[in-house]
Amino acid sequence: MTVKLVNGMTAMVCLACFAATAHAQQKTERPLGYPVKPVRILVGSSPGGGVDTITRGVALKLSERWGQSFLVENRTGGGGTIAVTLLAQAAPDGYTLYGGGSQVVTATPLKKVPFDTRVVLAPVAQMTSSWYFLLAHPSLPVKSVKDLVALAKRRPGTLNYGSAGAGSASHLGGELFKFRTGTDMQHIPYKGNGQALIDLISGQIETMFTSTISGSPHVKSGKARTVAVTALKRLGAYPDVPTVSESGVPDFELENMYGIYAPAGVPTTILNALSLEIGRIINAPEMERRIAADGAEAAPPASPAAFKQRFADEIAMWEKFIRTSGVQIELR
Repeated sequence: MTVKLVNGMTAMVCLACFAATAHAQQKTERPLGYPVKPVRILVGSSPGGGVDTITRGVALKLSERWGQSFLVENRTGGGGTIAVTLLAQAAPDGYTLYGGGSQVVTATPLKKVPFDTRVVLAPVAQMTSSWYFLLAHPSLPVKSVKDLVALAKRRPGTLNYGSAGAGSASHLGGELFKFRTGTDMQHIPYKGNGQALIDLISGQIETMFTSTISGSPHVKSGKARTVAVTALKRLGAYPDVPTVSESGVPDFELENMYGIYAPAGVPTTILNALSLEIGRIINAPEMERRIAADGAEAAPPASPAAFKQRFADEIAMWEKFIRTSGVQIELR
């Protein structure tokens, strides 16, 4: 899926890395007449989170290379959809962009916005891919996906899993896991991932999906147990953690992709130039290393058309899942 959260220390280190190398960057080619004024990049989450940090790093490099300010503006609320709505309403001139993750992908399948994001938005460039840990409290007698499934089937409806809230990636991941494994577990929604993690490590809830970045400190401390990771292949940062797919649930994947978006109608020359430059920034060696250290991957350079297709495929996948599974998601 296209949730994936960074702690404050990681955010500061990441930004310091960007700033330290900014002076060495030279200006690169940009579209004739763009940008001639500051560009704002909306982010639907609070400062310091994963997508905020990556977007700020990209904005800093774009400012350095193109000689014009790219300014990140945090517009929280509505599970990230307020920022998505502001983007959809913006003039298609390239001066309003959006940096987001799973919330922009699920906005249409969950009917969080009164428009089809595939129609009103123009995907520009994917920045990263990241995945999730399936965590369990150490007291739960499971060490693998097979153990968890077997226990859930012996005790239908009694095990629980927490999430960052109704309609969040961790909620959808939990429902997808239940659907694919034929298990019945109780959903415990929270107002954010942080509170859910606190209750997991204190034993108030038994399992949850959380980003590798937010879950890693608790795994290292022994306060949470990694059952599996939701990528299709094992992650270089966590080679000993098996995937859900290899553990008896074939092709199970829960991915969060951070991307840059524009309103539909932005001139192709601007979209192409932004896509090319963002691809160069994200795949620079120092950026790749920083992203990989947190268990994520820099997205390979791709055209806006290719990213648009990927975006549409993700939306279609969640629409199909919601339709075929019959899952009821009550948004608050």
